[in-house]
Amino acid sequence: MRELAPRLEAAGFHTLWVNDTPAGDALASIAVAAEVTATLQLATGVIPIDRRPPLEIAASIDRLGLPLDRLTIGIGSGRVAKGALAVVGEAVAVLRDEIGVPVVVGALGPKMRELAAREADGVVLNWLTPDAAAEAAADAQAASLARPRPAHVVQYVRTIVDPAAREALVAEARRYEAVPAYAANFERLGVTALETTLDASAVTGASESDAGSLLDEYLGAVDEVVIRAITAEQTIDDYAQFIDHPLLADRLQLDIP
Repeated sequence: MRELAPRLEAAGFHTLWVNDTPAGDALASIAVAAEVTATLQLATGVIPIDRRPPLEIAASIDRLGLPLDRLTIGIGSGRVAKGALAVVGEAVAVLRDEIGVPVVVGALGPKMRELAAREADGVVLNWLTPDAAAEAAADAQAASLARPRPAHVVQYVRTIVDPAAREALVAEARRYEAVPAYAANFERLGVTALETTLDASAVTGASESDAGSLLDEYLGAVDEVVIRAITAEQTIDDYAQFIDHPLLADRLQLDIP
């Protein structure tokens, strides 16, 4: 993080999104990124509130001294089995009261998306085609009409830029297809998980053009596209190659602060 965050900022990327996992603390990673950058926006995508309750998240943000003017907190219901909508809505309210930064919600189903649009600052979408993302974005905008500002719609797109990462991308897609909620969503949409990803690893002009067109469709469908970097070995060199890929530079370095 200490080495890659400045490279992202120098390349012109607008926001660094960091996942929170049992083995990796997103807020601690963001604290490191904040130390070595000045303008790069920082976001979590997303923290499961069944594992890290909102008051704990707020306390960690305060303890780490994260820059509130650059911070967005993304949360998700995680494995909350009952009353997920109410639990997430309460978490949004607590985080707003405690830290006063934008709060967005990772949402798979239409009810959670509506709640995110109505009560949070935005919605984080995942594993959708451009058409499905555009439809979800329109629904979010409609649900937030009564608010001063429309909901901010973010779309995660799993992406590779190196042919060696193809196996990792396929494994990631299969892992999510094994999750019942995602499997049901893929079935409803009539697509496979792999069909919602972006392969920018092709070296031929035609294939590279196709990848660029698909990325442009995503950029036109939502307010913010998060390129979820899938690499072969997850080394600094792998991520550096990803950051410098011309397909991304042509489109995602336009949003320079």
